[in-house]
Amino acid sequence: MRDHPHEGAAAPGDHGSAGGAGEPAPRLSGSHAEIPEVWHGSATNRIQWLLAAVGAACLALGIELAVDSNWTSGLAPLVMSVVGCVAAGLLVLFGTLAFVHVAVRVDKDCLEVRCGHIGVPRRRIPLDTVVDADFAPQVTPRHWGGWGYRWRPEQGTAVVVRRGEGLVLKLGDGRTFTITVDDAEGAVRAVRHRLTPRNGTPAGA
Repeated sequence: MRDHPHEGAAAPGDHGSAGGAGEPAPRLSGSHAEIPEVWHGSATNRIQWLLAAVGAACLALGIELAVDSNWTSGLAPLVMSVVGCVAAGLLVLFGTLAFVHVAVRVDKDCLEVRCGHIGVPRRRIPLDTVVDADFAPQVTPRHWGGWGYRWRPEQGTAVVVRRGEGLVLKLGDGRTFTITVDDAEGAVRAVRHRLTPRNGTPAGA
């Protein structure tokens, strides 16, 4: 999934989940699509593969230095160079491949987020700890200080793999959890639908 650039990105903490007083969340109220028993969503940022290639290049350079080095200036500089290249390569590879893709699953009990194609890191949020869910039309790395699994004390926690729409969970402890995911409106409907029997009234009403 390519990035979703939008003009006029929302300020931190302003997810665009509601218009004015008494107005429903954007584009959500008019949708009556059937809600599946288990909702699945995902988001991908192929640009991250470029950074992964840089990490692979650093790793390959470290291996090349270790195998075919003809350095004559001593062993210590060689070891430092090899370790530095390998460490940098592994860090960049993990940091990009872990957040090149995110998968979201919502069932009757919890919302589960799996990052990367191997599903790590992973987070499960029981729905009985969720107060409401909102649609965020524009989530950007600039709001969260970068890509990946982010935390900011004034905003909460987020998994950001690309710019664009996202799901914002409002938790019972006052914190929020934001996920960039395709069809974030569908995710909001799925979460609110499962919150309604618990709350007795539709979430966000």
